[in-house]
Amino acid sequence: MMQKPSFTLGIEEEYLLVDLETMDLAIDPPPSLLSECRERCQRDEQVSRELLRSQIEVGTRKCHSAEEARQDLTQLRRVVVEVANEHGLAPIASSTHPFALWAEQKQTPRDRYINLAAQMQATARRMVICGMHVHVGIDDDELRIDLMSQMTYFLPHLLALSTSSPFWEGQDTGLKSYRLTIFDSLPRTGLPEHFTSYAEYQRHIDVLVNAGLIEDATMIWWDLRPSARYPTLETRIFDMCTHIDDAVCLAAITRCLLRTLYRLRLDNQSWRRYNWMLLNENRWRAMRYGIDEGLLDLAKGELVEFSRLLEEIIELIEEDAEAFDCTAEVQHAWSILERGTSAHQQMRAYEDALEKGRSADEAAREVVAWLIAQTADGI
Repeated sequence: MMQKPSFTLGIEEEYLLVDLETMDLAIDPPPSLLSECRERCQRDEQVSRELLRSQIEVGTRKCHSAEEARQDLTQLRRVVVEVANEHGLAPIASSTHPFALWAEQKQTPRDRYINLAAQMQATARRMVICGMHVHVGIDDDELRIDLMSQMTYFLPHLLALSTSSPFWEGQDTGLKSYRLTIFDSLPRTGLPEHFTSYAEYQRHIDVLVNAGLIEDATMIWWDLRPSARYPTLETRIFDMCTHIDDAVCLAAITRCLLRTLYRLRLDNQSWRRYNWMLLNENRWRAMRYGIDEGLLDLAKGELVEFSRLLEEIIELIEEDAEAFDCTAEVQHAWSILERGTSAHQQMRAYEDALEKGRSADEAAREVVAWLIAQTADGI
């Protein structure tokens, strides 16, 4: 018998560490920074290293409400901001740095990362990117696989609301989420595969493990995956949300969508599964335009402005938002739509600086200053 999901919530965020004087990435931050962050957090494992020394990752506890997740995430950001500031550094919640050069970065000396760099070479060394991951407790293995297939439809919509990577190495890329063009160069990325059962999924993982190609399922980096560490579905398509309110909003929407799909299953229904070609078209449009130019309504076969799509999603999950007491968090998506995502705001900060006579280099540094302030806002 299928186990009822717990629908617990967890949020992981990855930050870039910048030097407060130069605004460039902190290529070699003090080794004590991580331990100092851990000392001030409730649990050591809530703060960890990432692939590059200029990155740091935090993760909330297993939470039972959006408000609980907000409080824990706020505390984690506060700790990282305070400790980094004491060393002349600051974290920025952005998926890319406006002007840092990937070739100058130093790798974290950890066996997993050393092996990854040896396998992937330059594709791994270029990973000066950060993302947000949202875990939702789905305790039943079979249900995790089923909901993963259905949830894939909504991934481009979630990406569009989170975009924060318009710049790369000092260039305006013209994309709202350039991060995924970097990440997609790795194998086992992109939209998740479709499996008819957990056993089928596990057989495919076993092929890769037994062939010595991967250590375990943590090296499956799809936009949505069954977590290899927890009984959760892990949504990974998000860019880093600069604003905490945006992060909590998208986590709440993700959780509500999964409950909606679960309710459909209880009524012997399911969300229609679409061809990868069409889903990937929406994924690309979300990367390129974010919320600006609309996505394909796959049922209608036509482009629809994002505001209409968002309205449909919010109506779809209304019952679930009420059940989780997160209606306010879900409704915050309208604020994102009105003011723009972090990508829009970064571009405005850059263009405003240019209009004031700043050079391109100076304007990029003003974007970093804006990111520093907004990452710490409200903590």
